[in-house]
Amino acid sequence: MASASIELTGGSLEEYRALFGNGDSNISLLMRETGARVALADTRIVAEGDAPSVALATAVIAKLLDMLRRHEPVDRSFIRYLVSLAREDELDRVDELFEDVVITTHRGRRVRCKTLGQRRYVQSIRKNLLTIGVGPAGTGKTYLAMAMAVLALRNKEVERIILTRPAVEAGEKLGFLPGDLSQKVDPYLRPLYDALFDLMGPDAYQRLQERGVIEIAPLAYMRGRTLADAFIILDEAQNTTSEQMKMFLTRMGNHSRVVVTGDVTQIDLPAGRTSGLVEAMTVLQDVPDVGVVALTRTDVVRHELVLSIVEAYERMKNGELSIEH
Repeated sequence: MASASIELTGGSLEEYRALFGNGDSNISLLMRETGARVALADTRIVAEGDAPSVALATAVIAKLLDMLRRHEPVDRSFIRYLVSLAREDELDRVDELFEDVVITTHRGRRVRCKTLGQRRYVQSIRKNLLTIGVGPAGTGKTYLAMAMAVLALRNKEVERIILTRPAVEAGEKLGFLPGDLSQKVDPYLRPLYDALFDLMGPDAYQRLQERGVIEIAPLAYMRGRTLADAFIILDEAQNTTSEQMKMFLTRMGNHSRVVVTGDVTQIDLPAGRTSGLVEAMTVLQDVPDVGVVALTRTDVVRHELVLSIVEAYERMKNGELSIEH
């Protein structure tokens, strides 16, 4: 049995409440993730258990206290991420995330990478003309690409933003749906609108869309065009065919930057059709100015339940869970 303690000095009571969480939910999670028992004793946090568990818990607690004293937000998903970094002896690298602000939104909120995987993704977008970002739901693929697009527009690096998705559910045949183009494709492109509203505000978005600076359209409407001086994002690219992906990538014009995002575990194409995203990851991996970044379940930054859901499906895929019919 090992024991270690951390003295609580120089911080406010609110910081320590934030550390423990409502109903001690944060510390309960930390104990479950590390295997150590953690409690508050006067002005000390005490961890007990086997030596590796205690070392893991105290390292994470020290980093959490440091973050709280710098007024950095702490939530349960981030605690799990810190534990995973500590297991890999990379806990100190988390400071890199707080040194790199991607963009400040219209409300003054700073958007930063929340994992090292996300930071690699953003760095690839900064460095390469084409970045392919793949990973499960909740890893921030689309939102961070949007943030980089808005930043490029603010900095006058591009003249417009073009966002597109394959409308697989409608088979890319939208003519039978009622209304104009916007009304037809809204259900498929709503996540892109939501991200832009959050980053720049609905009023600014409306003005830019009316001027043609922002364009959101289904992938089928990209055919035959040359997209120059633009930041172009293809979202949900796992649902492109090989032909569609080649068509899209060859639309790129001068002074443009392209980001392709998708989740190769959620392909909705008909059986027997090859995903253009899967193919592109192999075909383009050694092409100059192309970056391929694979995010994993450790990069999930949504509610912690999302990570648990991703992990459950991974266990099923790996044969660790059986489904009875």
